[in-house]
Amino acid sequence: MRQRLAQWAVRGWDRRGTQAWLLWPLSLLYGLLTMLHRGVYALGLRRAARLPVPVVVVGNVVAGGGGKTPVVLALATHLRARGIRVGVVSRGYGRTLGADDAPVEVTPDSDVHAVGDEPLLLARRGGVPVFVARRRAEAGRALLAAYPQTQVLLSDDGLQHHALQRDLTVCVFDARGVGNSLLLPAGPLRERGSSATWVLQSDELTQAARLAVAREVYAVQGRYDMHRTLAHDAVRADDSRIPLTALAAQGPVVAVAGIARPDGFFHMLRALGLTLAHTQALPDHYDFKSYESPYDRGYPLICTEKDALKLWRHRPDAWAVPLVFEPDPDFLASFDSRLDARLSSDHRH
Repeated sequence: MRQRLAQWAVRGWDRRGTQAWLLWPLSLLYGLLTMLHRGVYALGLRRAARLPVPVVVVGNVVAGGGGKTPVVLALATHLRARGIRVGVVSRGYGRTLGADDAPVEVTPDSDVHAVGDEPLLLARRGGVPVFVARRRAEAGRALLAAYPQTQVLLSDDGLQHHALQRDLTVCVFDARGVGNSLLLPAGPLRERGSSATWVLQSDELTQAARLAVAREVYAVQGRYDMHRTLAHDAVRADDSRIPLTALAAQGPVVAVAGIARPDGFFHMLRALGLTLAHTQALPDHYDFKSYESPYDRGYPLICTEKDALKLWRHRPDAWAVPLVFEPDPDFLASFDSRLDARLSSDHRH
């Protein structure tokens, strides 16, 4: 029932219809609570934890994803290529919490239900230390204790997590933009009146959507378009691979996605020439524990890379297609400049 109510609310986030106005009184209450939460830190009633290395938070102000994890992965890859030692911290959304919720190191062999799908994806593809904990500062301390040579921490999500001080922030928007520009639950916004060092926004946004984004988030250093596409190959649990062109030539496939925008994944598959016999859109972070597809008899099953971490336990034959984020070179130049300034002037460590 709870999941159905959530799905009902999400369906109205793209417009200001009857549903949005019915939920608007709850949005007023939510807005008051978010103001109080930010206020206790702004007034010094609570102190944010300061870590001994620069912290870069990659997050968004809309619920339901937005492409944060691919951006974190791209930045981690970029920093590694520059010779900078980087680690990643995350809350690990959807994971099963331990009794004391002590920080947990995520390895490529970790149980996805114990650490979360996005942290596991980062550990497998990023090649950097990844730690999860409900309190990101504790995850950061544990990571730095285990890997003391780490120079920079990336936080996967956490723009609304004010308990950890941040040095630089990246706010990410996918093709939904800010939807109807209302706060939860009437709309997708987690907060209003925020700012970020940089705003990365989908190159699919219309001019009107770009203006709406600009009204909601002030970008200190600038706004940059980001382009997301699918990798050229699909991969199975045994690491066997097939070019998408070859998979398309074999005939129709069934596509399943448990992400924020399943239709976006399906659209990209079709744009690459695949014929989708059936599509199945599931809630974001779907656990696939009891998954059975009524459609894929006789068809290859294709899914997102994040979903595969859970689906492969039941369907190792499923083909996973990674999502690729292509950073704007101008954004990376600005990012490097600001981060280098932090690293050269930072005496915390």
